[in-house]
Amino acid sequence: MSFLERMKNEILIADGAMGTLLYSYGTDCCFEELNISQADQIQQIHKAYIHAGANLIQTNSYAANYIKLQRYGLEDNVKDINTAAVRNARKAAGKDSYVVGTIGGIRGMKPNMVVLEEIKRSFREQLYCLLLEGVDGILLETYYDIEELENVLQIVRKETELPIIAQVSLHEVGVLQDQTPISKAIERLENLGADVVGLNCRLGPHHMLETLEDIPLPNRAYLSAYPNASIPAYTDGKFHYEGDPNYFRQSAKAFRNQGVRLIGGCCGTTPDHIQAFASELKGLPPISEKLIKKREQIRISDGNLPVREYTPLEDIVKMRSSVIVELDPPKHLNTAKFFEGVKAFKEIGIDAITLADNSLATPRICNSALGYRVKKEIGMRPLVHITCRDRNIIGLQSHLMGLHTLGLYDVLALTGDPARVGDFPGASSVYDLSSFELIKMIKLFNEGISVSGKHLQEQSVFSVGAAFNPNVRSIEKAVQRLEKKISYGADYFVSQPVFSEKKLLEIHAAVKHLERPIYIGIMPLTGSKNTEFLHNEVPGIKISEEIRNRMANLKDDPVNAALEGVAIAKSLIDAACELFNGIYLITPFMRFDLTAELALYAHEVSAKITRRNENAKISIN
Repeated sequence: MSFLERMKNEILIADGAMGTLLYSYGTDCCFEELNISQADQIQQIHKAYIHAGANLIQTNSYAANYIKLQRYGLEDNVKDINTAAVRNARKAAGKDSYVVGTIGGIRGMKPNMVVLEEIKRSFREQLYCLLLEGVDGILLETYYDIEELENVLQIVRKETELPIIAQVSLHEVGVLQDQTPISKAIERLENLGADVVGLNCRLGPHHMLETLEDIPLPNRAYLSAYPNASIPAYTDGKFHYEGDPNYFRQSAKAFRNQGVRLIGGCCGTTPDHIQAFASELKGLPPISEKLIKKREQIRISDGNLPVREYTPLEDIVKMRSSVIVELDPPKHLNTAKFFEGVKAFKEIGIDAITLADNSLATPRICNSALGYRVKKEIGMRPLVHITCRDRNIIGLQSHLMGLHTLGLYDVLALTGDPARVGDFPGASSVYDLSSFELIKMIKLFNEGISVSGKHLQEQSVFSVGAAFNPNVRSIEKAVQRLEKKISYGADYFVSQPVFSEKKLLEIHAAVKHLERPIYIGIMPLTGSKNTEFLHNEVPGIKISEEIRNRMANLKDDPVNAALEGVAIAKSLIDAACELFNGIYLITPFMRFDLTAELALYAHEVSAKITRRNENAKISIN
């Protein structure tokens, strides 16, 4: 009799964790490889779970696929490791317990980190190895990304008639990370052929039971639950779990009352936890009817959005010419000159002061702190840059909540220069997200939802700018990145500085089909050394030989070199204003006098162009 047939009238007990148990013993390596090198130890763990009361055990093959084995240099050992995993489990189980072949999810918080086709290829290889060894079913567990799970589930269903257990993992109660309600996800998995559907990992008994309250009994399939022992603690460089097996005993009947017919454990659980479930549920039949608890829907601030003090830049630059200026936060604590520059720019009437986020990986005063002062004390719009380099996915969300709280709603989403280029080359570059994913995260905040699917109880009103580097060999590929950023939610673009009128024409031709406006970056050169440094050492900046020669001719004359730099920038502004409404001026070395002059000039040029166009319309009429 298959375990699926037994579940018609019985609650089956599954096993608990393998990896965290091995880790607690002091083993910190590729746990799946131990199927070969430490077969006896793996078999003993299987036997311990069976002795504790498990009717069904899973193979030690969670990460035994090509993609995950690559990190250990074991990608060519997929067949040997999976074969050994099944044989170890089968040897331990004998005729008394069922063996299911386990295949774990690959995508986590970053769904796009591995392309789906590569996942499917790797999945098929592992699946065939497990099926060839004669498992009693397939267990798909710890899938945060429903798209991935649905695709691999369809592969399994096509290849075998064996029972399939499909389990999702949640960051938040009741909802997947793509905001799919858990009840909908369970229904979709059942419709795709899963015989057992449920939850595993991430949540302990309390929150897993709370989630199960939202899930009706499936029409055909059965429910499963594999909770974690507890939230992991971190002491002296090691993770450990402190979940009390008696707590599992106390929650066992509650899982039964939610309709669970297959119950086991995930991270941090031991044979003691499984024994607690088994002893408490022994002889109890499963339930056949269930009342769904109606959960109160969270309202997002009654539909009221924060009031923006400034019209979004993307709307301004679509209607008229617009000038924004970058003024780097100081590398020291003296802000006097910085605010002197801000006041000068306010008098000129620019639309925003843009504040870099530790540009070139060099520590500077926090741009959100300066941005708040710029807004409150000077009455100007701050455009706060956000990079992916310095904050992990937790810190980025906290930072966004802080910006929202401060009323700083204009942001520029960037990848950020790697730490190795800055003052502290030994520092870590986090890069939990790419700039694409950061844009998407910010847009989720505008819906009142965090990355994990949690309701934020208010909606933010961020206007999201994104970077554009036209100084590349293939402008077509650069534009493809813009198109991708638009698909992720970018509202407008800010370019790296351009130093060629020819390049401006090339950019205009390449981007004229885009629906998002672009601010063209222009930066006054201050001298030959500055010019050569920018050209040779700063990523994303290239300067023509003709301009480099002009600046080199004045390398011993700093005053005239700066004047020449301004003259070059003005000629670029002349060309840019004919093609684009947005000008982005970058201030070098706090020389705000140079960018102030250029901002005034840009206003004058734009006004002339506007008058000319209006006169042309009048003459036509």
